[in-house]
Amino acid sequence: QLRNPGFPETPVTLRMLLSHTAGVRDANDYRVPLGKSVQAALADPKAWEVKHPPGKYFTYSNLNFPIIGSAMEKVSGERFDALMQRLVLKPLDIDACFNWPTCSADRVVRAVVLYHADGSVRADDLRGKQPVCPVFTESGCDLTTYRPGDNGALFSPQGGLRISARDLAQIGQLFLRDGGSFLKPASMQTLVTPLWVYDGTNGDTEDGFLCHYGLSVQILATPVPGCRDDPFGDGRPRVGHAGEAYGLRSGLWIDQAAGTGVAFFATAVPDEIAKGKNSSFTIVEEQLARGR
Repeated sequence: QLRNPGFPETPVTLRMLLSHTAGVRDANDYRVPLGKSVQAALADPKAWEVKHPPGKYFTYSNLNFPIIGSAMEKVSGERFDALMQRLVLKPLDIDACFNWPTCSADRVVRAVVLYHADGSVRADDLRGKQPVCPVFTESGCDLTTYRPGDNGALFSPQGGLRISARDLAQIGQLFLRDGGSFLKPASMQTLVTPLWVYDGTNGDTEDGFLCHYGLSVQILATPVPGCRDDPFGDGRPRVGHAGEAYGLRSGLWIDQAAGTGVAFFATAVPDEIAKGKNSSFTIVEEQLARGR
């Protein structure tokens, strides 16, 4: 069982990891390279916040997902990218992949190149071919010796899904159809049920950007002082998640009551871009959310 070293008497649960309340921190690089393990990364005291009991205090941590990915690999005996293809992407008929190896040739050809704001390439300049090494490595790239469960960070479960806006919208439709034929309505409700809501003292909101959270689902908008999590500016409840990586900003936001949603992405967004007028989302995200 995983335990926060500051509170060894309290087991860390999957719900805590998914809701960012386990005490895991990104003080170390959450991109654990090939040949090293997530378990070793967690042995570093800097990987933990030990002032608050697990389950009580929110701080967003990417490292939560490599932990979950490692557990999934250990139980299944499969690499995370292959497991997600078998259990999620193929059943939904979605041509997407984690870090490219399991994507179709057509998707590789259509890869969206990610740029710096100055126009230079930042990531995924594939030129129609699979990357020479699809994982983060410090030396060598022999995946044949990898043992599933050692390093769930390799295929970037915290944000490495390569997916089109159209296919992302298809995921959003699950929230409008109570899971469709893929998930039971009760399972969908579990995902969007709040596990943490900011009360003024119980978490790091990143300047009001994160105030309301379920099982890896952000919930908008939160009528609490200090919260600025409404890029739409209309106060309506929405569920989904924002994305940020390599100059890309993305979002999937579903208004379940209205039966509507939006999926978007923008590339070459500067790291230091200004925030929007009405929220702590960037001005680009506000514009895309509002269709402007």
